[in-house]
Amino acid sequence: MAKVIYKFDDDISTDIIYPGRYMATVLPTETPQFAFDDIKELNKLLNSEKTDETRIILAGKNFGCGSSREQAASCLKGHNLTIVARDFARIFLQNSINLGLRTVICPEIEAEVGDELEILSDKVINKTQGKEFPIVPLPKARQAIVDAGGLIPYTQKILKQRMGIE
Repeated sequence: MAKVIYKFDDDISTDIIYPGRYMATVLPTETPQFAFDDIKELNKLLNSEKTDETRIILAGKNFGCGSSREQAASCLKGHNLTIVARDFARIFLQNSINLGLRTVICPEIEAEVGDELEILSDKVINKTQGKEFPIVPLPKARQAIVDAGGLIPYTQKILKQRMGIE
């Protein structure tokens, strides 16, 4: 189970997630500090409260619209977040899959900041409100990439299996 720490409406662009002025910073170890830098309360929450617990950012439709910057996904992965949204912009979703960022497409989600959510393979359960919402699962091949931690670890795993190393 994880707690909703922030809630967005529709059309959150990659420039909101990872402001363009930081585009010279590309290392996944450095990008997380700039996540949502123009939303000071969220940026401070992410950077000051380090935790191993998964936290949830809730969003409406078209999360990650705008440019194709990979840093928008990598900066979020650095904070052990799951993004639950009604839907995602296509390129952001693919970047998220490639980097192993957990994204959940839940078109009917109803939740507020502070709600406890349990994410299962076919639904999201809002434990606080006592409601369930179906999810749109990723295709199995894409889910396998996320489960492996991203495209590079997935490829390494497949190569090792084929070579009989693992």
